[in-house]
Amino acid sequence: MSDLTMVQYGLIGLIFVWSGFVRSGLGFGGAVLSLPFLLLVLDQPLVFLPLISVHLLVFSSLTIWINNRKTQSATDESGRQTPGRGARESTVDWQYLRRILAIMIVPKLIGVLGLITLPSKVLSAIIFVIVALYSVSYIINRPFRSGSKTVDTLFLMLGGYISGTSLIGAPLIIAVVAQHLPKEKLRDTLFALWFILVTIKMAAFVWAGVDLQLIHHLWLLPCAAVGHVIGLAVHDRMLRAETPVFFRVLGTVLLTVSTIGIFSVAG
Repeated sequence: MSDLTMVQYGLIGLIFVWSGFVRSGLGFGGAVLSLPFLLLVLDQPLVFLPLISVHLLVFSSLTIWINNRKTQSATDESGRQTPGRGARESTVDWQYLRRILAIMIVPKLIGVLGLITLPSKVLSAIIFVIVALYSVSYIINRPFRSGSKTVDTLFLMLGGYISGTSLIGAPLIIAVVAQHLPKEKLRDTLFALWFILVTIKMAAFVWAGVDLQLIHHLWLLPCAAVGHVIGLAVHDRMLRAETPVFFRVLGTVLLTVSTIGIFSVAG
């Protein structure tokens, strides 16, 4: 990134503001909704993937910590619990997180090791079509329910595999997870999941000797932070909205993601 023009740097900064906004607003989509635009500026995915990964690690852990501090403070002030007595309710559903990690971890590692079982374009096309179907069901307020643990398991395994080969497995994973978690816990549970999955990915980058672009974090982290703060406010407003409104917003973003993905595969 050392040979870019000031216009390119400015565009990259704006895209990272957008990435931070999407990530904190919905808990997913920071990579898949920003990578297509970043690659229009510089067509080198391995330049941007480490940057996006570090941002996700920083802001996901920070958000979970802050939200659980708020929960703790609210509980203490209400007088219903005191420190050391009982268990405070976390904003992360750790029990559910452990269950889906057990399903995803092996496909994730296979993806990281690059053991491709299908052509990448074919696999991406399948995923984005499935996500598009899910998104329409949310927009019309009739969320898809598979009624089958086998189908959910298949989607989670595919999502884990894709998250191993890249960072765009979120749409398929969210399509399953959103069925089983209350909206109050959805974003933070996803953040905890992304933190674990991206940590594995970052270890692979280090092992493979990929340049982590550490110097560029000095100016891109503040850009992502601006978007992150804006996204937090939007997320709070969505939580106060009626459930159908929340899922319509979720479905619209999923449809946007899948449309971008389909066009990128077709191109």
